[in-house]
Amino acid sequence: MFARLFAALTLLFAFAGAAPPATAADHLTIFAAASLRNALDDVNAAFTKATGIKLTASYAASSTLAKQIEQSAPADAFISADLKWMDYLAERKLIKPDTRVNLLGNKLVLVAPKASKLAHVDIGPGFDIAKLAGDGRIAVADVRAVPAGLYAKAALQTLGAWKAAEPKLAMAENVRATLAFVARGETPVGIVYATDAKVEPKVKIVGVFPDGSYPAITYPIAAIADTKKADVPRYFAFLRSAAAKAIFEKYGFSFLVSPVT
Repeated sequence: MFARLFAALTLLFAFAGAAPPATAADHLTIFAAASLRNALDDVNAAFTKATGIKLTASYAASSTLAKQIEQSAPADAFISADLKWMDYLAERKLIKPDTRVNLLGNKLVLVAPKASKLAHVDIGPGFDIAKLAGDGRIAVADVRAVPAGLYAKAALQTLGAWKAAEPKLAMAENVRATLAFVARGETPVGIVYATDAKVEPKVKIVGVFPDGSYPAITYPIAAIADTKKADVPRYFAFLRSAAAKAIFEKYGFSFLVSPVT
């Protein structure tokens, strides 16, 4: 009875020009860096519209997600904001190495609240972010583990600003929480990705950290070792498509691979 009903529904959807309803096997769970939220939500919506395959995305710091995957959280794919946490899972044989690809790039920027009097800050050797913050604090993601914080610490160390800045840091659990500190005016400045600043109307970019002052920001993707979902390769192919590239670039990410059809 159920089989006949499902067949009838499938035929109905086919005639209507829509994909048949997704089954449990068609549902994928994606663990992704917090900075990807807006762009990946749009990419995922486009993928579901094209395929009928439903996606659930869980966003957090890459460090948090990697630890959850290590503890057997049910995920099919991981998109990290740095190489470190993907390497962490690879060393523990928790990803499928043949699916790993460096997909996206980003930039590190200095932001201030929209109403701030700060306008343009030249960031280079000798940059004194502690003085710039005045009596306030400097919003960053956790510099001990979160990719955005690790990149920020590396940049400040390279530029000779770390020693003075460290006592003034207001560390957040991920880069979007860092962005929120600045957007609410709780800190006069913060260090986030360029893509984060682009989606938050309550902040403005006042400076760009120079290339070479921090490791290249790289977002690798990989399938989780335990996933049995046959649609994961299809999803990864879509992430590398021209359609996905256009969406990611609209949000300010750089696309590190040649698009596939």
